[in-house]
Amino acid sequence: MNILVINCGSSSLKFQLINSESEEVLAKGLCERIGIDGKLTYQPEGGEKTTSDKAMPTHTEAIQFVIDALTDEKTGVVKSLDEINAVGHRVVHGGEKFASSVVIDDEVLKAIEECNDLAPLHNPANLIGINACRELMPGVPMVAVFDTAFHQTMPSKAYMYGLPYEYYEKYKVRRYGFHGTSHSFVSKRVAELVGKAYDETKTIVCHLGNGASICAVENGKSVDTSMGLTPLEGLVMGTRSGDIDPAIMEFLAKKENLDIAGLMNVLNKKSGVYGLSNNLSSDFRDLSEAAADGNEIAELALDVFAYRVAKYVGSYTAAMNGVDNIVFTAGIGENSAIVRTMVCKYLGYLGIEIDEELNGKRGQEIIISTPESKVKVLVVPTNEELAIARETVALV
Repeated sequence: MNILVINCGSSSLKFQLINSESEEVLAKGLCERIGIDGKLTYQPEGGEKTTSDKAMPTHTEAIQFVIDALTDEKTGVVKSLDEINAVGHRVVHGGEKFASSVVIDDEVLKAIEECNDLAPLHNPANLIGINACRELMPGVPMVAVFDTAFHQTMPSKAYMYGLPYEYYEKYKVRRYGFHGTSHSFVSKRVAELVGKAYDETKTIVCHLGNGASICAVENGKSVDTSMGLTPLEGLVMGTRSGDIDPAIMEFLAKKENLDIAGLMNVLNKKSGVYGLSNNLSSDFRDLSEAAADGNEIAELALDVFAYRVAKYVGSYTAAMNGVDNIVFTAGIGENSAIVRTMVCKYLGYLGIEIDEELNGKRGQEIIISTPESKVKVLVVPTNEELAIARETVALV
């Protein structure tokens, strides 16, 4: 079975075609600048990556170009649309309506639309992609895979805020969490690697990328996670502030003459390690190089990031009354040995010992703790597209 995985943004569309039996990526690519001028990047398995300018006034044209590329006589990987058996769509926010992936129908679409207020930058774009695929691929089963679904197992003590209860009743203001497909995929793989049943292990997943979150997975279920109602809460990230004193917003609004939109722009786009480094970079490679060259403000940004990660790991160890495995994933988690070392230095009280030679490896699936370490520490590359494909296959 061939599964087309779609991750749709407001002006972009990422895609992969995955064979569900071999779990091989047959082709992948990206549509950019949709609604502006349009650009398609396409790469078949074993073939060269090509980029071409194509007019994409809407996502419907973008999807059509994807289909055309996949079925092209020379560079395509399937003979016709009939060989695409299902489509898996990444949907950012499912609210409390969706605790698992679902086959998309009109009722599901309406429920996703009702969550638009919770993710105004993402859900409408996800819906546009779904509707474009339904228009061009009638009769092909489609599945919605939600970033938030994995975290619907959190107990109320973990997801409720210390706000008037009426805001939860009226507006569903609560912690939802994100990166759910990644946390689910990685925690399951950890159980396989350490040779324990998924429902009998306690794992803390550190998904560290430009967007970053941590999840406590106890016996196969998410019991807490660092992102909240939106992806802004939690860790210091590339450009997002993470946890702050809410009163800072009023203070800055008065000092800088900012409205709500201006404040949110600061917190989402101008903060994090980018802001902390005095706008040096949000890229951890740049920060690490600068810190190694003696740039103290870059070193500070890395210190703050690692400290916040370690604090969350400690709190989730307490939440689960222990931890068996700590795993690093996503761009920074998989590739930055420096960040992993900095975080683990705070965790000696757990009996953690790191093999620095193993830790020096980049982007590999590996256990980096020593045999004597009381908690296993691993690096597991995430694969959200494969996770979406697996969820899709299970439902069609």
